[in-house]
Amino acid sequence: MKLNIDPKCRICQSFDETIDHIVSGCKVLAPTEYTERHNKTASYSHWKVCKHYHIPTEDRWYNHKPEPLAENENVTILWDFTVHTDKTIGANRPDIIVKDFTKKSCLLIDVAIPSERNTSKKIFEKLSKYKDLEIEIQKMWGLKTSTIPVVVGALGLIGKEFEKYVQHIPGNINAEQLQKTVLLGTAHILRKVLSIN
Repeated sequence: MKLNIDPKCRICQSFDETIDHIVSGCKVLAPTEYTERHNKTASYSHWKVCKHYHIPTEDRWYNHKPEPLAENENVTILWDFTVHTDKTIGANRPDIIVKDFTKKSCLLIDVAIPSERNTSKKIFEKLSKYKDLEIEIQKMWGLKTSTIPVVVGALGLIGKEFEKYVQHIPGNINAEQLQKTVLLGTAHILRKVLSIN
């Protein structure tokens, strides 16, 4: 159209403005918009876990504000909690930690919303990232520990193994609800960014 338009992102001015960049690659949006979308998605999982263990919470998941600590006699659920270990570990703060004392198990649930092309890579990243923490928790708390990656692409893509992982989360997590939450967050980001002149 012979228009002199700068292709750089209107927010960060560092990379070309593509949908992929706006929804998952802009460093300026990361601490605010991406974090809000991530937290909303993680809070759905937290709400389902609380419901499963009969911990009092909101009737509707979107009204749920996760408490740092939720517990009863059978379980302790930690939200965004830093685990202090004897050995220094870089990755020691998963989104949700579920300590089930009756099953003598501990789940480290971590949510990620990468670009579509990075979903498989992000799953592997999460599993390897928390391996040291799994070992330390098993030693400290005496609970069999495993990591559950909850990875949904910014445009709703889920991998083939998604169901295999989320079925281990107590509370019967609904994949469609997770996708819908991510997509609504992405739509909000796109509307906001594309309305800026």
